Amino acid sequence: MAGRYRSDLKWSDVTPKAGWLNRRELMAGAGALAAGAIAGPAFASLGAKKTSYGSDLEPNSFEDITSYNNFYEFGTGKDDPARNAHRLTIDPWTVKVDGLVDKPGDYSFDDLVSGMTLEERIYRFRCVEAWSMVVPWVGFELADLLNKVGVQPGAKYVAFETLVRPDEMTGQRRNVLNWPYREGLRIDEAMHPLTIMATGLYDEPMPKQNGAPIRLVVPWKYGFKSIKSIVRISLTEDEPPTSWNLANPREYGFYSNVNPNVDHPRWSQASERQIGGGLFAKRIPTLMFNGYEKEVAGLYSGMDLEEFY
Repeated sequence: MAGRYRSDLKWSDVTPKAGWLNRRELMAGAGALAAGAIAGPAFASLGAKKTSYGSDLEPNSFEDITSYNNFYEFGTGKDDPARNAHRLTIDPWTVKVDGLVDKPGDYSFDDLVSGMTLEERIYRFRCVEAWSMVVPWVGFELADLLNKVGVQPGAKYVAFETLVRPDEMTGQRRNVLNWPYREGLRIDEAMHPLTIMATGLYDEPMPKQNGAPIRLVVPWKYGFKSIKSIVRISLTEDEPPTSWNLANPREYGFYSNVNPNVDHPRWSQASERQIGGGLFAKRIPTLMFNGYEKEVAGLYSGMDLEEFY
């Protein structure tokens, strides 16, 4: 049922680990996944808590998820991140938490995730370019992190920034965007239980090309809102600037909720191409809020959803 996000789907229904691992090794030998592109000890399971998130969804293969994505810090081609992200150093990793919080500071990755319960969640992922996939993320609710650092009463937004390191993130040597990559959420969006900080997928540490070691996932918004390789989280009173809105405000609004009734100025958003179905795969209808309407529509009560693209 399109509007639900919990189901009786068992984790055993996901591609068996041995299956995608063998294919991944073959791809690595062919150069599709650069050596060292996977974060953390090789094939080390995160031991995440199994959940029932995923409404009768069939996750994409590990190869699909790690070889077809946008991460302009490593290049603008869909396969550029998989080819180039191995250069990224992720240990040590520090995230600055500042602004309207009780416990500001520079947190190591370990300190940031300490005490968090990792969960496996199968979410739809919808790119603004009208393609989609289904990803079995591992992560924890952003709300847990915000509660850990203490949100002050005046905080209305959460702002995020990605790492800037052009010697390793070779795409940053070009002015495709004004680096660092920036994103933001309203505080109620950030505190919603569907919003997670992901540290892995398929119960493995997050691959570098997918945003290691930690990224945001907001499943009812277009994919560019789910910022990767985060190094700063700021709580603010004012709406923060966001990269694609700064680059082209006519095409990319702050909210950018998935809405099949509001077209991108250059293409329709009424349907999407599923990755993994081949070049001639049948397009499927796009769901309002990417299928999470029942859970999140209340966040936008009284707002003009066409105005807030």
